[in-house]
Amino acid sequence: MKTLFNIDWCSADMLVIMGPTASGKTAFAVNVAREINHCCQEGLLSYSGCHIISADSRQVYRDMNIGTGKDLSEYEEITYHLIDIAEAGQKYDLFQYKRDFQKVYRELKEKNLFPILCGGSGLYIEAVCKDYALKEVAPNRALREELEQKSMEKLIEMLTSLKREHGSKPHNNTDFDTKKRVIRAIEIELSQGADNGGRTMEDAEYEKIAPKRIKYLALAPDREIRNKRIDARLETRLSEGMVGEVKALLNRGIKAEDLIYYGLEYKFITQYLTGEISYEYMKEHLAIAIHQFAKRQMTWLRGMERRGIKIEWINI
Repeated sequence: MKTLFNIDWCSADMLVIMGPTASGKTAFAVNVAREINHCCQEGLLSYSGCHIISADSRQVYRDMNIGTGKDLSEYEEITYHLIDIAEAGQKYDLFQYKRDFQKVYRELKEKNLFPILCGGSGLYIEAVCKDYALKEVAPNRALREELEQKSMEKLIEMLTSLKREHGSKPHNNTDFDTKKRVIRAIEIELSQGADNGGRTMEDAEYEKIAPKRIKYLALAPDREIRNKRIDARLETRLSEGMVGEVKALLNRGIKAEDLIYYGLEYKFITQYLTGEISYEYMKEHLAIAIHQFAKRQMTWLRGMERRGIKIEWINI
């Protein structure tokens, strides 16, 4: 894949490569990393090399490979981080991701390695790049039981109202994929309130080396091209055994509701395997959901621009 690599990108503390699903982010990031490594070897850059940090809310889980599109074979000699760091069935969240990102970023800086942050989870990217103040929020069982009785429409309305009332950071609409995700977002918002969490000693130490100069790139294929890629990729993933991957997770004892929580592929395939929907319904409505997801990702990226983040758009 042609990257149109610009060595000036490396004048920043970190390069961020974003884009909607099926836009080719991983392949693009790997090629940029290779270009940077080459420039380092030639003495054109003072770094020791380049590593990629994943910014994907589902690729953190082990054994969820096809459905999350890890494409690990694409990395080849390029080292990557924050993939396969949590067990499937867990509820890995933004707070944990921010802590894990800080640890990796600190280690890369200590080794003089240039970091590329690559992924499609806009909220994860913005949280670490803008250094959102977050705190760990324990599950509130009573609250969850109460919220379960409300409709999805009411829950979204409640979350939006809380965000507005607290003056909190904008919410990632991709979390509206399942009811449990919206409930968790409300749980966190009610706990954090207007101050959006507290700072810790670890946060203070990280702030000394946190990336201050960040270059943002966003891949933006034409919508028609993007949709064709999504449809073709879905066919490929199904032929590669995506249904079998989800079945294996269920057979390991992971609860259906936990897989549904992850949304998209895991939601629809789990519903198919448990007999809730037919294969034809699953395939058709999963494709629709992925198209909608890509649209929400683009909306988030445009929102980042409105919030003052300068993005260089690359049409590929």
